[in-house]
Order: sequence, then structure tokens, then C-alpha cells
Amino acid sequence: MQDLLFDFISKYVSLTEEEKNAIISLDIFHSAKKGTTLLKEGQKTKYSYFVLKGCIRTYYIIEGEEKTTAFYTEMEGLTPYCVKSDNPSEYYISCIEDTILIVSNSDMEVEINGRFPKFETMCKILSEELLAKERIDFDKFKTSSPEQRYLNLLQSRPDLIQRVPQHQLASYLGIKPQSLSRLRARILEKK
Repeated sequence: MQDLLFDFISKYVSLTEEEKNAIISLDIFHSAKKGTTLLKEGQKTKYSYFVLKGCIRTYYIIEGEEKTTAFYTEMEGLTPYCVKSDNPSEYYISCIEDTILIVSNSDMEVEINGRFPKFETMCKILSEELLAKERIDFDKFKTSSPEQRYLNLLQSRPDLIQRVPQHQLASYLGIKPQSLSRLRARILEKK
């Protein structure tokens, strides 16, 4: 799994053997089974997650109903807001599949960034890319009909259609599972 991480990092910065060994020594690689809840509403955490393999999602429970807000798959990271705010989480994070994660905390990040400043540069670039992507995704979501949202998802994240249970996918699109079934049928009729 470390090779997957190092290949990803190499897109941003080159690593020396010393830097690779420093990362390995942190014991940051963790496996989580499908269905594992990484964070619950009301909990505090100091951990950030980076998906090497698998899929995790964030969701709220509102009036007893799950409202999915995001999916994170290979080479995507998530720092829960409560890590920075030091407030209890308002949402849940759980594994949709068996998942291999990099789990870090701010102490680890400070240590690595202090020893190897290029990691701080890489994290800054990744944060900027993530912020821009999330802004575009949010704008598309707010300005699209449910059908357009589904078509956008088919185009931008087709893997999710196969990997994510239909009720979670419907929740993410802001519709009921029955509406998603009708929407899919309509799209197939048009082809």
C-alpha cells in the first residue's frame, strides 16, 4: 500500500529514501471493514483520513433519515471540520467498502512538515485543489436538476454508480430511491 501512496505523492514532490522511511515509521496505514463508522455525530476527533483503497462517505442523520453529503474514494482525503474547530462532529463518516486508509493527526503533520518542508507545500497544493473541486461540485449541485446531477455524476464519477448502494446514491443526489429508479429508467429510454 505504501507504493500507492508514494506514487501519488510523486505527482507533487519527489521523495528521498529518508522521507519515505519517515512516512513509513509513522504507522499511518490502517484497514477498516465495510460498515465501520470512523466518526459519529457528537464525537470529537483529531484524525484526518486519506483513502488508498475503498470508499468512505459523510452523512448527517436528519429526522431519522441519512443525508449523504460526499463520497471519498482512492487518492482522496478528508479532514473532518471538528478536527480544526475542536467541536463535536455534526456528521458521520463510515466505510462503504473494505477500505485502506492513511490516518494522521495534526501532531504527525507538524512533525513531518517540520522535518520535510516539501510536504507542507504538497499539502497546500492538495488543499487548494480540493477547495476548488468542492466549490465547482457545490455550484453544479445547486444549479442542476436531479436528472442533471445524475448525468453529471455519470460523467465525473461513474465508479460510484457501481460501488454505492442506490439509497445512498439517491440521498447524495437529493432525491428518494424511487425517484432515482424512475430517473434511470427515463435516461435509458432516451438512449
